[in-house]
Amino acid sequence: MSVEAQQVADTLYSPSIEKKVRGIEVFIDEAHNNFHTKDNRYKPFALVLAKTGYKVKGFTNKFSKESLKGIKVLVIANALVEGARGPFVTPTPSAFTSKEIASVKKWVQKGGSLFLIADHMPFAGASEPLAKAFGFTFYDSFLLDENQRGILEFSKENLLLGEHNITGGNKNYKELNSIRTFTGQVFKIPNKAVSILKTNEKMVVHLPDTMWRFTEKTKRFKAKELSQGAIMEYGQGRVAIFGEAAMFTAQLAGRNRFKVGMNAEGAEENYKLLLNILTWLTN
Repeated sequence: MSVEAQQVADTLYSPSIEKKVRGIEVFIDEAHNNFHTKDNRYKPFALVLAKTGYKVKGFTNKFSKESLKGIKVLVIANALVEGARGPFVTPTPSAFTSKEIASVKKWVQKGGSLFLIADHMPFAGASEPLAKAFGFTFYDSFLLDENQRGILEFSKENLLLGEHNITGGNKNYKELNSIRTFTGQVFKIPNKAVSILKTNEKMVVHLPDTMWRFTEKTKRFKAKELSQGAIMEYGQGRVAIFGEAAMFTAQLAGRNRFKVGMNAEGAEENYKLLLNILTWLTN
């Protein structure tokens, strides 16, 4: 998987966090060939939540009414269909069956909180049917800036950080000024959703036929009025959908072990966004 295959968790990353949550369980999906799991590349994700007081557990079952019963928060990060391996080419098959998608949708309607994270192709395509069930349109794509770089900044200064309690800060939420992402996808949101990470015409959506292979024939279009992260109430439940996974973990990548994610320069507030999202999801 190119550079991604060389990514390892930076387990030394440990921001200063005041413990303020007691006993709320958060389950991270591990049943869908996930590239990010609790004890692997999403270990820093789990450690940040645990340090705040959440009880983070792996979820190893397929989704059904029975398996989701009693669960408040479900995190799905970079799922793939079983047996998927590179080189990845389009079309990307769904990581979830239609029955699983129906079960998750009904679970959210009845009060569940879903945190769906799906990165660039092929991860976006693998979660596209699940996102569609909630009215989001995923592009199995890469979101890059005008210079074809994938590190993007969403800040109050550049007006790309959406206005919401999750970003504004109050007694329950940490105030945010700038968030950084690391080469993800982009999507269209339904009218009742709130975009947290807003994209603009300076960003370009790339739709390659093969992961990481860009040519003159690769389809492209400007990412005006799309999103890389959004939230929405759905029935009695809530959904948070984000198109980039590294932003919520801390990784060391490549031979030189450069920092990617919450541990990277310019991403110092990313962990605050993660905690704010969990605060909102747990109501």
